[in-house]
Amino acid sequence: MSGTLYGVGVGPGDPELVTLKAVRVLRDCPVVAYPASLDGKSLARAAAEPHVGAGKTEIVIRLPFTPGRADTDERYDRAAQDLAGHLAAGRDVAMLCLGDPLVYGTFAHVMARLAGRFPISVVPGVTSLSAAAAATSQPLAIRDESLAVVPATLDEEPLLEQMKAADSIAVVKVGRHLAKLKRVLDRLGLTAQARYVEFAATGAERVRALGDVGQADSAYFAVVLVRKTEAFP
Repeated sequence: MSGTLYGVGVGPGDPELVTLKAVRVLRDCPVVAYPASLDGKSLARAAAEPHVGAGKTEIVIRLPFTPGRADTDERYDRAAQDLAGHLAAGRDVAMLCLGDPLVYGTFAHVMARLAGRFPISVVPGVTSLSAAAAATSQPLAIRDESLAVVPATLDEEPLLEQMKAADSIAVVKVGRHLAKLKRVLDRLGLTAQARYVEFAATGAERVRALGDVGQADSAYFAVVLVRKTEAFP
């Protein structure tokens, strides 16, 4: 019998937002894998820290988290190969993912490489979108409103078109794209409604009006929320 690969969402950063199911899976799996920056730092591992017991085999998947790195696919290939060795030996593997594994999650890349070879189970997690909405005390969407989740990495015109079509907007992956995002919001007349939330549900959480944020302050782990309708309630 081969082991099962679990994609475990550990929420946006607060260890108290890790679900009971995720805690159980982490307790039961002998192998824990997680993405990390090239220097080994991992927000996902930090969020799961209170719930990862002693004696686990830990696999660090070091990723550049920068655009244009040609070796990213190779790193996913190596990670999948490492996990496959444990799975083939019958050991269950829990791969941690910040937020939800299937919402812009690194787990999806590894899952695609191992699907069809081993059993896979996904444990949903609280997303940064939910955490950002909680931080602003404003709903993501209510009644018949449409919600668009838009990556700021899009070119300016596609970004504008996607934002134009929705009643409520959550922009992710802000970082170095802040100036472009501001231009689009200005063109749509929505700058005044935009709220910037960085590192939601962590000790570094900060909520500001988008107009108060400069490029030097802009974080990759930030969400910009925009409601076109009047404020709630």
